[in-house]
Amino acid sequence: MTHEGSAIDPTRPSIARVYDYLLGGKDNYAVDREIGDTFKRDLPGSVAIAFANRAALTRAVGEIAKTTGIRQFIDLGSGLPTADNVHQVAQRHAPESRVVYVDTDAQVLVHGRALLENNDLTRVVAVDVRNPEGIRRHPATLEIIDFSRPVAVILSAILHHVNDDEDPAGIVRYWRDQVPSGSCFFISHFRSGDNPETVEAEKVLQQTFGRGRWRTDAEIASLLDGLEILDPGIVPASLWRPDESDPARGEGELTVWERLIVAGMARKT
Repeated sequence: MTHEGSAIDPTRPSIARVYDYLLGGKDNYAVDREIGDTFKRDLPGSVAIAFANRAALTRAVGEIAKTTGIRQFIDLGSGLPTADNVHQVAQRHAPESRVVYVDTDAQVLVHGRALLENNDLTRVVAVDVRNPEGIRRHPATLEIIDFSRPVAVILSAILHHVNDDEDPAGIVRYWRDQVPSGSCFFISHFRSGDNPETVEAEKVLQQTFGRGRWRTDAEIASLLDGLEILDPGIVPASLWRPDESDPARGEGELTVWERLIVAGMARKT
């Protein structure tokens, strides 16, 4: 998390750019690739986390657009643009869908605004996710989000970068209180595992960025207090409503890495 208005600093690693590198993107610097290579070299298989997470997000947005009347999305901590961004997935199924992307990484803002400059139904808001009121009251948010109608709040791989003393549950609670009944929340989060892989991956994240908190399934579910968690619950991202074309997979067939990122969807009743 950077501060609003920060310039791109190629000498300091960026969470968004490390994710970009792990996903095979090109919007990263040597310092980001060094961190990414630490995962690839010392924690082989960990790259599967990034891909499993992104695929679950794509499925979630598509399902919301196809099966609900929700046509408004707020993507908190959106990261660098990839092939299937939230607005592309949503508008593929419902062209009138509106999307606000929220991030403070300088490079995310540059690329996001370039990508979206020809899309009238999207906006980029440069406010820290830990300042939900600033996001909610931002002119760009108010321009396209109608808070009297249901909203999809996307919290994909962001709350594990919010430390306990920064009240991640309070962030979710704020948005829960701001949106009407029928709104949806999608969350994905690093999941604690009783294994050395979890310990090592968490250590790398904290040493690199000075933050990062793996949480148990119960802790992750508690972030959604006051919301109805929908089937299949909080599960490994690869098992969250897999496409029908995918072969059925039991959790026992997942790698240890695929079990370290979970996803879930909840609804405000």
